Amino acid sequence: MIPASGWLDRWEALGRPFPFLPRWAAALILALLAAAMITSVLALPSAGETPRLPVGSPAVAAPSLPTRAGGDMALYARIHARVAGGEGYYAAALAEQRASNYPTRPFVAVRLPTLAWVQAVVGASGVRVLAIMVAAVGLAVLNGRAVPFATLTERLAASLLLILGGGAALSPLAGYDHDFIAGLLLTLSLLLYRPERWWPALLAAGAALAVRELAASFVLVWLAVALAARRWREAASVAALLAVSAGVMGLHFLAVEAGRQNGDLVSQGWSAHSGFGLPLAALAKLTGLRFLPAAVAAPLAILPLMGWAGLGGRIGLFAVVWFAGLATAMALFARPENYYWAQLALPAYALGLAFSPRGIAELALRVARQT
Repeated sequence: MIPASGWLDRWEALGRPFPFLPRWAAALILALLAAAMITSVLALPSAGETPRLPVGSPAVAAPSLPTRAGGDMALYARIHARVAGGEGYYAAALAEQRASNYPTRPFVAVRLPTLAWVQAVVGASGVRVLAIMVAAVGLAVLNGRAVPFATLTERLAASLLLILGGGAALSPLAGYDHDFIAGLLLTLSLLLYRPERWWPALLAAGAALAVRELAASFVLVWLAVALAARRWREAASVAALLAVSAGVMGLHFLAVEAGRQNGDLVSQGWSAHSGFGLPLAALAKLTGLRFLPAAVAAPLAILPLMGWAGLGGRIGLFAVVWFAGLATAMALFARPENYYWAQLALPAYALGLAFSPRGIAELALRVARQT
């Protein structure tokens, strides 16, 4: 039997929250949504240019070529090729970052070796196949019990969005993109969670952490929710995952520091205060919104958050806190060229677009009520 979890149980039992709002609260949310969509267009210029080639961009130079051009994906491709050839990861990574005028300090400027090690075993195409499998499992779970308060139409629409997002794994660059792979794994973790069987979701979150340390933001939200819900065993397991991740990062630090040389470049840091225009611009670049004018894409990029908020339940609450937290972290700390951090929330965030029409309609109905 599942122990009572207080307020979270009551929140789950409520179902979709918008129909229970007082009229003034529904009107306030609609007004805030309208204001956010209008001001989003004005916020976009602060995002600046983004030189990184994300998944879906034209192919980069082959790893075997001597060129050091092509951006982050080309860099990772060269590193992975050297590791697949038998060279140690840290020797290869530091040498390539040094030759490409990339910083090696602080140590987080060097990616974790997990993806390169996996690719050395299964190849670049193998990593892409694994990514497609993760998306396929997420699709199956999505059409199971992952979104209990969604209609069949909403689940089908969300499925299409998940297929489009996961389909980016077909790109030749996908196997080199740490943020893309971590985002798929975090999406799977979000969809997999069950109060009575949460360990598969924890495994998916752990895999995301092993690929990209920034996935810790997701796990920290999970820990906070578990503690607030007094789910002690679950909270202890999540805390243990964070502790293991911290230990791995400590070993990563030692390995990077051992291979650094005098004269290696130092990162300019992560305190750009770029504002919320950066995550909005990132979503416009990394999703199908890139095919729309910026004045249209930016407002639409806000709608998925409304969709998740209107969905309700543990999954809706968790998603809103996670997405809002990641967007705030990007607004405060990310530089314009770090826009790819938004991939950590994809394709999960985009699924909220399927739930947004009903959520907005529920708010409008509350405002229209005379009593």
